[in-house]
Amino acid sequence: MTDDDIRAAVAGERADLADMLAGLTPEQWDAPTLCAGWRVREVVAHTTQPFRSSALKVAFELLRSGGFNRMADRTARRDAARMSSAQLLAAVRDNIAHPWTPPGGGPVGALSHEVIHGLDITVGLGLDRRVPLDRMAMVLGGMSPRNIAFFGVDLTGKRLEATDLDWHYGTGEPVRAPAQDLLLMACGRHLP
Repeated sequence: MTDDDIRAAVAGERADLADMLAGLTPEQWDAPTLCAGWRVREVVAHTTQPFRSSALKVAFELLRSGGFNRMADRTARRDAARMSSAQLLAAVRDNIAHPWTPPGGGPVGALSHEVIHGLDITVGLGLDRRVPLDRMAMVLGGMSPRNIAFFGVDLTGKRLEATDLDWHYGTGEPVRAPAQDLLLMACGRHLP
């Protein structure tokens, strides 16, 4: 897989997200997601923040908030309150090919960010969307103990085994499920 392949997958995931968001009702924009305490609008504000803010502004917000998670929560809530659903949707659509990558994450990190937060929305809303398996394979192929530690999930004694991909992670008691469900579990999400 080349960086260009992964960037194409990122653009595809953002385009799919934009199409899905365009069809949401006002009630769905205000519905809860798998991100604890965030509605759809906060998740979209969070995922588009790198497109709407300079690195300097993000650094300032990080210092002001006293940590990444506090900054992400504060800025997502602030921006979700200030921006309409149409503005949030435009922030996704206008940046489908944006080259942003998370610090130290590279293109796979950007794809992971899009896929995980897209699932936070679609699974939270009960929408029947499956992430294309080629994209899911790229995300899962980039999983590491450091990634899982970021989410505070303890997978000790568990072996995650995808039922729809040739992928597994860890050792111990098998936990078998579709790849996207395992990804959400590894990210500390509670599935409905």
